[in-house]
Amino acid sequence: MIRRLFALLLVCLLPAAHASDVVTVPMKAVRVGAHSYFVQGLPGAASSENQGFMSNAGFVVTRDGVVVFDALASPPLAEKMLGLIRAVTRQPIRRVIVSHYHADHFYGLQVFKAQGAEIWAHRAAEGATRTEEAAARLAQRKEALFPWVDDQTRLLEADHFIDGDTDFEMGGLHFALRHVGPAHSREDLAMLVREDGVLYAGDIVFRGRVPFVGDADSRAWIAALDKLIAFRPKVLVPGHGAASRTPAADLAFTRTYLSDLRTWMGEAARNLVPFDEAYAKTDWSKYRGLPAFDEANRVNAYNQYLRLEAEGTGD
Repeated sequence: MIRRLFALLLVCLLPAAHASDVVTVPMKAVRVGAHSYFVQGLPGAASSENQGFMSNAGFVVTRDGVVVFDALASPPLAEKMLGLIRAVTRQPIRRVIVSHYHADHFYGLQVFKAQGAEIWAHRAAEGATRTEEAAARLAQRKEALFPWVDDQTRLLEADHFIDGDTDFEMGGLHFALRHVGPAHSREDLAMLVREDGVLYAGDIVFRGRVPFVGDADSRAWIAALDKLIAFRPKVLVPGHGAASRTPAADLAFTRTYLSDLRTWMGEAARNLVPFDEAYAKTDWSKYRGLPAFDEANRVNAYNQYLRLEAEGTGD
């Protein structure tokens, strides 16, 4: 509450400034291909310290316009990203691809919509902004990330829903959209820029931190990773963490983490070992030092324990 009051006072002391002027976290556009860029979020969970900037987003510059991949966790962050795009090109923002409708990836959509962009997402995301869960998450973010998320933050649905794998061309570049859910979410989309060999993977891949798995279908997630591995990209941009020029290794890391969860929690569930006991006895040492371990790992393990208990398998 004190932090919220301090942030409000800061805004009041700057009456002529837009809320985006309060965004002080560093952000830069990193070039990962001839036409492809991304901005890298900070480690850890969303907080007032990182101002919600803890996820990645990307953009691709074609001769006919810009394709944006994800919109970050607030309109002010999206405004800052838009400024970085404008430093690279004056081409119009034509399209925004939403990897999935989790708060850290789409709350900035209204900024790109105001630029005339068309929003694309997978059909499984239809209605995602109108659920009780979405309303509760927005209320939580208004509290935790005020003033960057506030009453002016709007949850925008897509203008266009795709029903499966879709390819499109823009300005001489060829894009492959692949539905890789249900995994991290039902609507997971990944995007390959074929000419650059750059794969924007969304939260199907976490690099350098523990993934947030929750109650996701880990078996389907592993299958999704296999689908991305088959692309053989030159560069991989994950939903969190640094871009990778050794994509096979980083795809394998997330796959291994999921496989370990299934093996360890599946064995405990099959043997009727209570979760708390199983978690305490599991050797988490190879993941314990990674960012977001404390925030995500126990939740991941518990939800996968329950899922595997219901499945009756740890395969």
